[in-house]
Order: sequence, then C-alpha cells, then structure tokens
Amino acid sequence: MRNPFLVLRRSTALIVFLLPVFDSSAAPRPENMADGYITGSVESAEGPEAGVWVIAETAELKTPFIKIVVTDDDGRFVLPELPEATYSVWVRGYGLTDSIPIEGRPGDTDVQLRAVLAETPAAAAKVYPPNYWYSMFEPPSADQFPGTGPTGNGISPQMQTQKQWMNNLKSACNFCHQLGTEITRQLDHMDHLGFESAEEAWEYRTRLGVRGGNMQAAFLAFGRENAMQVFSDWTTRIADGELPPVPERPQGIERNVVLTLWDWGVADSFMHDEISTDKNDPTVNGYGPIYAVSSGHGKLTVLDPVENDTWEIIIPTREDPREVSSRFPPPGTPSNFWGNQHLWGPEHPSDPHNPMLDRKGRVWMTSKIRNDQPDWCMEGSDNKFAQYYPLTFSNRQASYYDPETEEFVLIDTCFATHHLQFDNDPDQTLYFNELLGPVVGWINTREFDMHGDEQAAQGWCPQILDTNGDGRITRPWNEWPGQPWSESDENINPRRDTEVRYNLYSVIPSPVDDAVWGASEQFPGHIVRVDPGANPPETCITELYQVPDPGFDPRGIDIDSNGIVWAALAGSSHFARFDRSQCDVLNGPDTLDGTHCEDGWTLFRTDGPTFSGSDVPSDFHYFGWVDQHNVIGFGEDTPIATGSNSDALLVLDPDSGEWTTLRVPYPMGFYHRGLDGRIDNIGDGWKGRALYANYGTHLVWHIEGGLGSLGKLVKFQIRPDPLAR
Repeated sequence: MRNPFLVLRRSTALIVFLLPVFDSSAAPRPENMADGYITGSVESAEGPEAGVWVIAETAELKTPFIKIVVTDDDGRFVLPELPEATYSVWVRGYGLTDSIPIEGRPGDTDVQLRAVLAETPAAAAKVYPPNYWYSMFEPPSADQFPGTGPTGNGISPQMQTQKQWMNNLKSACNFCHQLGTEITRQLDHMDHLGFESAEEAWEYRTRLGVRGGNMQAAFLAFGRENAMQVFSDWTTRIADGELPPVPERPQGIERNVVLTLWDWGVADSFMHDEISTDKNDPTVNGYGPIYAVSSGHGKLTVLDPVENDTWEIIIPTREDPREVSSRFPPPGTPSNFWGNQHLWGPEHPSDPHNPMLDRKGRVWMTSKIRNDQPDWCMEGSDNKFAQYYPLTFSNRQASYYDPETEEFVLIDTCFATHHLQFDNDPDQTLYFNELLGPVVGWINTREFDMHGDEQAAQGWCPQILDTNGDGRITRPWNEWPGQPWSESDENINPRRDTEVRYNLYSVIPSPVDDAVWGASEQFPGHIVRVDPGANPPETCITELYQVPDPGFDPRGIDIDSNGIVWAALAGSSHFARFDRSQCDVLNGPDTLDGTHCEDGWTLFRTDGPTFSGSDVPSDFHYFGWVDQHNVIGFGEDTPIATGSNSDALLVLDPDSGEWTTLRVPYPMGFYHRGLDGRIDNIGDGWKGRALYANYGTHLVWHIEGGLGSLGKLVKFQIRPDPLAR
C-alpha cells in the first residue's frame, strides 16, 4: 500500500502534510483527548537557549506522565496536548545542569524558565547519552588477534579478530541493557564489598543477579584476564576524571519532536516489546490501548493513552503453570538490588517475547503454553511437515488476546517462536523465527479462525539451498555437518542440494512476493530468504547472503514496500540495505557461503562517537523498522534504527546518507528493542500520528532514578515547527 500523507524537507524545519487514503476509516478523536498547553521561553546568563529540552512531569494522573519538547532558535517552547494537572516544568540540555523545577498548569503562557550553565565540563557530562561515555571504552588493538590465552595476552584464542571481539562486546554485553549509563560506568555502588581492585570488582559484578549467568558467559568469552583489564581500565579512567566527547544539541527537524512518556509495569518488569497497530494498516486500533509483553512476569501490559491509565493481564499456559518450566533461573550470586529474589518466571511462566496486532485489533504474541513436544511434530507423525522435516523442540509457542472478548486463545506450534510478523496476503499469514533453530514457521490465521485446527493451520520450512542449481529442492540433500560448510568440504555432493542451519533472530515477510526473510547473527552475520512455494514443504527453497565487510551482526530485519531488505547491524553499527535484484546468481554451488552477491549490499554507518582506537560506533542497534506508510513524516519507506545505547531513534535518509536523531533525554536509560507507528486520525495533522517504543531493558532499575523506577512507553510526534500546538 503506497499512500504518502506527509512530505518532510530534511534541510529545513518545515513539514508539509498530504492526506492519504487507507482502507480503514480513521478513528474519531476522543472528546476527552487532552489539548492543554504551556508556552514560554528559556534563557540562561548567556541569553536564549536554543535546542534544549523543556520537560513537564506530573504524578496526578492515573499513571505518571511526562511531556518533552525542544526550544526553537530563540529559546521559545510550546508543550502541547497536556492533560489537566499540575506539572513540574524544568530544563535539561547539553552544556547545562538541570534547572530548578517550577509549577505550571495547562493554559499558562509566557512562562520564563531559567537555564543553569554547567559550572564544569564534568557537571555538563552527567546528562550525556550512554554511548558517549561508552565511546571511552578501549578494545584491544587489531594486532593483538588471534588471542593467545591466559598465558599470553589474556584474550581467548577463540577470538580470531578484533571484529569478533567487538561482536561479543556489542551483541553479548549490550544484549540486556545499556552500557555507559551512570551505574555501568562506575563501581561506587560496590564500595561496601571491599574489593582490592577494579578488576576484581568487574569480575564479581558480571556474576550478579537474574542475568548473572549470561553476563559471566559473555565476560569469559573475551578471555577472563583481558576482560577484567579492559573493563576496569574504562571505569578507572572515568573515576579519575576523564570525560567523553560533547554531543550536539538537537538541530533543525530534531527540534520539532514532541515526546510523551507514561509509566507502566512494575519495578522489576522486563517488557521486551510494545505494539500499537497492524504493521500493514497503521490505522487499526486508532486511539486504542498500547500493548507490551512483560516477559519475566508472563503478563500483557496495557496502556490507555487517552485515559492515561495502565494495567496488566496474566497470560495463561495450557498446562498447569506450576508445572511449566521457566527459562529464567534464580540468581547464582545475589543481586546488589534484589538479593536472592527470583524475579522472573516461576509464578507466570508464559515468557511472552514479542506482540503484533492483526487487522481485527487482536494481540498476537509468542508465548509458552506447555513443556514437552507433542508427537504430531516428530518423526512417525502423519503431519506432512513433520514427515518432511520433523521437529523435536519448541520452547515457546503462540497465543492471542482478543480485547473485545477479553479472552486468550493458545496455539501449539511444533516450531519454536521468537519474533513474529504478519504478511499482507489474504490469509494474513503470521510468520515466526525460532531464535534457537533455523526453521521459518507460520500460522494461516484465516484458516485458524475458520476451523480452529492448530495443526492444519501451521507449517514450516527448513533451510535447504539449491546448490545443484536445478531450481528446486529434492531429497536426499547434503545434511548439515554441525558447522558452516566450506566449498572444499569433501562431504558435499555437487549433485545434491545442501542443508544449512542459520538460527534466525528476526523475520519479515516480503510485501511483493511470497518470500520470508530472516537475520542470523552467526558471525559475521547473514540474511536468509525462505520461499515456501506453492506446495510447502516440498517447494520450500532457501537463499543465503553474508553481510560484507566492514559490517557484522545483523539482528533486526525489516523490508520496504518495494521488497528492499533493511537489517540493523548491531555489532558494526550500520543500517544495511539489501537489494536482491542486483544479484547475478541466486542458486548453484557458488551460493553455499552467501558471499555471491556483494553488489546487493549498501551499508550506512550510523552517527555518534566511536570506541577509542576504533572506527566502530559505540551505539547499539537492537532492531530496525521501515516506515512503509510514512506514518511519522520523513517519507514513505524511511528506515529507522533503534539507537538502543544512545537514548534515540535514528532516522536515515538513504539518498543523502544523513541521519536525524530523535533523542529521549529523560529519564536516561531509553534502551529500546523495536518500535512501530500508528495513525490515529488521518485528518488530524501531526497530532493524529506517532511512533511508539518502550524502555525494554532487562534491568529497569538502571534507568535514571534507580531502584523503584518503572518502565516507560514513549510516543514520538513530529510537528511542523517547534511552536506548533
């Protein structure tokens, strides 16, 4: 569907709106929709302060509420769409220290805010984004690889290159939370434990709490001695007064952003993702609730953005929840914050991971409903997919919540589920990746709605490459040897097709054909194209494409309305564009390792500082999203990366390679794992459309404010100019 409604000229702060036509009618604007505003200006001892944030927050609504805007060239501001309440209004900006809050209410005009110039560079740096502090981290130089182990340079011999080391730093250490936040760049909160050195403190802190096992594994993968040295060097230099580079204040269109934040969840929630609408029709669920999955607590977290209210709903399991296992173990070493408390899993073990809305406004999600794999998935079954490629393991299945009936429907799947995405086909097929396996699975939701038969409605494809080049997949094939193939492998029969197993982190169906794409993090990273064909599983066929140098580590994957794939490279900090039409070869023996189509790739490196002694940015891009329908106003098919370590959404102009940074300055700690965009009302200008993302850190107590802070939902709007109301 190609319906641009808004054209944004990136070189100015002007936005021109054009109205689109969607199949769905727009939702009427609720009568109780907030429309209050506060206007004023910001000045310091040096005069008007341009490009600083004005923040209004209140605890008088049903859930705490924050509105944030940016001042214009003359230091003026307008805080729009404020519900009736008393607000604390204050200023944050680079080069400043936070101002003393004053009281304000909707209707207040010409409010004069006094900005406070930072007395020292150190005082100013307290509010710098975490990636700026993290850029001071100094990885081992390239000439120290391959590692020589504990009796050599302390780097693990498994680390063959600096890029592989950086890949572990980004995708393992940044996987759960930000690095560079106040708590991660300091060791002060551990002084009471009496460590003799920073190295000892770092080795201990990576074993703590609910994610201690994961942190310790990532730490040891570097090589224990090396990891202790480089991490302690970083925090020691910061403790000694070394400071990061200075970030720029918002410029141009970045000053048009309006941020609205609501508290939701509880003080130990791990909410992986949110969803507001149907990706294929962003007018679905206009003005309706926003949903997030609380993974550790097995709940659906809901926020009503009109009533400013939030609540949670327990996600059921098919088996007795007391018998369903949890992937979250109790802490091996007590947390500094929670002690030995088993935070996640044992009470409600459904472990939801990712939600999506369908055309009916139902919330589909990946969630666990049982333990053991049913017989009909495995060898000996009469299920045609199990006969073709039996599956013995599924640690998470599927479910949906219907807001109209307030009921859950649970669906067993033979394949494991992780991320999920709807196709734009008449069946509204829902595709899944496994994370711990190579299979692409699906549920035909129209078929399931008609008959309720979970076995008949699902299917899956393995990853089989057409390496004999005959245009189809036939048995027997070269079976996966347990590690990536090489062209010199003696076990390869050139007359056969070849099985590969690249575990997929994400999945996206193409809007222009029947293919489904996935991203695999297996170093240096690959994207996989699976075409189910007319009669799956017999017609399933796979293509493999390796990320070219200098890129590595694709995680999030999306696609534009023309079938161009976009992959966020979390490790190398690129947004990668892949155009399959540029490939001269699609099958045959030369496609075995995926290096046959470098011409299809274009890499866009993201903005921001780089690690000390490296050209790799210190930001982390957990996921990416393509604004196919021009929801937010930067143009149809605009790619947006998550600045998960920079408190920002990063908007790319592919024609110029320029980035627009939509920063969330407060509370610091905006670690987000995805985003989506919704049009509430097509005719309501900038007020009727927004992007949404949530604070998705595993450790919500790392957010500014510390223990007791709650996760937030963030709404992004782009108005025509900084004073529009």
